[in-house]
Amino acid sequence: MRVLVVTNPRATTTSARARDVLASSLASLGEVDIAVTANRGHAAAIACRAMRAGDTDAVVALGGDGTVNEVVNGLLTDGIHPAVPRLGVVPAGSTNVVARALGLPNDPIEATGQILEALRAGREREISLGRADDRWFVFGAGVGLDAAIVAAVEKRRSKGRRATNLLYAQAGVPAFLRSDRRHPKLHVELPDGTVLDGVHMAIVTNTDPWTYVGNRPLRPTPLAGFETGLALYARRRMSTPGFLFSMVAVSGNRPRVGKRGAYLVHDLDSLVIRADEPIPVEVDGDYLGVREKLVLTSTTRAIRVLS
Repeated sequence: MRVLVVTNPRATTTSARARDVLASSLASLGEVDIAVTANRGHAAAIACRAMRAGDTDAVVALGGDGTVNEVVNGLLTDGIHPAVPRLGVVPAGSTNVVARALGLPNDPIEATGQILEALRAGREREISLGRADDRWFVFGAGVGLDAAIVAAVEKRRSKGRRATNLLYAQAGVPAFLRSDRRHPKLHVELPDGTVLDGVHMAIVTNTDPWTYVGNRPLRPTPLAGFETGLALYARRRMSTPGFLFSMVAVSGNRPRVGKRGAYLVHDLDSLVIRADEPIPVEVDGDYLGVREKLVLTSTTRAIRVLS
């Protein structure tokens, strides 16, 4: 067995100890290669080379959600086919939505143990993935305020800041206050021809939860899952009290998703989001820039994951 570990040294909680424990544990099963990313897009390139070489059984992403997203996009560069290596995830980021949604421990050492057991037992699962235009995503995509916050966080992180809940708050409050909360600019087209107008921001999820604040999940689409289609949560109202109340209501283990301020649709094969002007877009917490049109699709059984 040959396993490639792709590690991001800039991920929030990545450590040499976690990398060494992972490498030594996997070495008991066969050959282990370690690849350290140097810049944005590097993880995707590394995973693509491993997939095309055809001699790697599994690629393990040691990092945050952005590292996992890049690895997935690299593995699926040539589309979905039987020779794509299995994906392993060892969380080392600030939020680790993918790892937690897969039921993996949020501690990298504990997650390493579970990945090792999965490899020994040949235990894997096929999960669905979303796609935003040509970019695969694992847990979610955001259009509008959510993406604007991600962009602001990335800007601060490029200056050396660590991704923490405080950093997201420092980026999120100004982004919310600067946003135009009176004039919605998004229109969502559903597969049955329905058009949802008057949308301020849209969250499209491939699983539940959408994200976490510390250890508290935010669950605007509680019926979403890796075995279903995409889910949509689209805000129609953006008043400060209403928005804050809604975010509190969808948090925790018993989310209450009110339909007065938002559209909620589950199990979609596809949808199209159009904007009256260029609007920020993110996938899996990675800022993509601005778009006036975004086509989102769901692909079932897209990748095999060690769990």
